[in-house]
Amino acid sequence: MVNQVCGSSNIAGVSFSIHPMSDQFIDIITAALSEVDTSKVYMKTDDVTTTIRGKLVHVFDVTKAIFMHAATTGEHVAFQATYSLGCPGDSAGDVLMAADDEALNAKSVNTLQQAVAAKFSLYPLGGGNYMDTIYEQIDAMKQYVDVSPAHYSTRLHGEAIAIFNGLEQVFQATVERGSSHTVMTVSISANSPSHKGGPDHA
Repeated sequence: MVNQVCGSSNIAGVSFSIHPMSDQFIDIITAALSEVDTSKVYMKTDDVTTTIRGKLVHVFDVTKAIFMHAATTGEHVAFQATYSLGCPGDSAGDVLMAADDEALNAKSVNTLQQAVAAKFSLYPLGGGNYMDTIYEQIDAMKQYVDVSPAHYSTRLHGEAIAIFNGLEQVFQATVERGSSHTVMTVSISANSPSHKGGPDHA
């Protein structure tokens, strides 16, 4: 049995899927990928998900940009992701940790407007008063978007850029608070027909 422990590595990663609800889903996904600069991350796609690894700033930068380019087509787009930092047994291979912190896609997407509905769950693993950390970071999200409780998660509603920026800050704050392995699950929906015309248009 291998004894895997969470070390001091700053390698961040995400496993995500993006689903445009359109007959043109392949074109939407490939077009989004072609618009995004992924040169500062490791990225691999298999038949289930896409994995991105590298510095936290670039992991969020790339996933945010991919989602925004897909969602601003106007099609209904669903995004599911699990972000992680401090994963036991994670390796330094295939990771561009020497890259600087300039987010390469920020200028091209930060001015885009896209209302979304989202849910997230935060898991500060390996720590003590984890519920205090979770409640503190849920409260911190309120400075970015509308926040409301939901079963097994927290619901967010607002501009996609604000939600992604808030999630990144909450994740980073959890790491800095001392979580040895931080995990965050995120679900985002844009342009859903079920919300059109209603107060939760997303």
